[in-house]
Amino acid sequence: MFTIIGILVVLGAVVAGFAMHGGSFGVLIQINELVILAGAGGGSFLAANGMKNVSSSIKAIMGLLKPDAFTKAAYMDLLKMMYNLFNVARKEGLLGLESHIEDPEQSEIIKNYPSFLANHHAVHFFCDTMKVILTGAVGPHDLNEMMEIDLEIAHSEESIPADALQTVGDAMPGFGIVAAVLGVIITMGKIGGAAAAIGESVAAALVGTFMGILLAYGVFAPLSRAMTLRLKSEGQYLACIRFALFSFARGESPITCVEFARRNIEPSVRPGFAEMEAGVKEKAA
Repeated sequence: MFTIIGILVVLGAVVAGFAMHGGSFGVLIQINELVILAGAGGGSFLAANGMKNVSSSIKAIMGLLKPDAFTKAAYMDLLKMMYNLFNVARKEGLLGLESHIEDPEQSEIIKNYPSFLANHHAVHFFCDTMKVILTGAVGPHDLNEMMEIDLEIAHSEESIPADALQTVGDAMPGFGIVAAVLGVIITMGKIGGAAAAIGESVAAALVGTFMGILLAYGVFAPLSRAMTLRLKSEGQYLACIRFALFSFARGESPITCVEFARRNIEPSVRPGFAEMEAGVKEKAA
């Protein structure tokens, strides 16, 4: 949400400054320039990314309207959930986990943590890795490598929308210049006419350059950066699960497993050790 607010502030400040200089808003409304910018930008976006990635980019932009789901409370729920499951394995053996990971939505433990269940990628990552652990056929270090590959592939796919927006943003000043050059070409045909008409034509041409630069640095760049940071938050959440599972596969105690996970969380949203210990023991009780 703050991303959208920030973009509105940028646009509002530019328009307000223009008005303070005594500018006329009618000059900025150049439909032909907008058609060139929108058509060239949208066409290049589609040509470079395909319809699938365009759809993913739209979903990613809409996701920025929602607050970041990876809060301190979400991490606390994740640590509690993993601690309780690891505790089940310690008391009942690995087979005691089978019913929980086969159908996590119906698990008496996992269903108590909706913030975890809402992240389908995290659920599949956790449950699939636990299934591998239950087979007993993969050693801890091989399992860690397997998880790393999984996360790298997922990150590569999910970073496409942010990269695509950044690429279009980088191209917008160029498209603005194209629009301006076309306007200048038209202006050259008016040489010898009224000075006012020539000045109006030049102003209209410059609007294309102005809008291209504004969209590049005031809209596309912030959107791309916000999507990258959101992706980083999700990557950290999954890495938290990865280190807990790696520790569990090595045979560490439940509290040690979740401590490995806790240390992977950024300090701004990381629960303290005493806070985590009190939380997991309270839930376990």
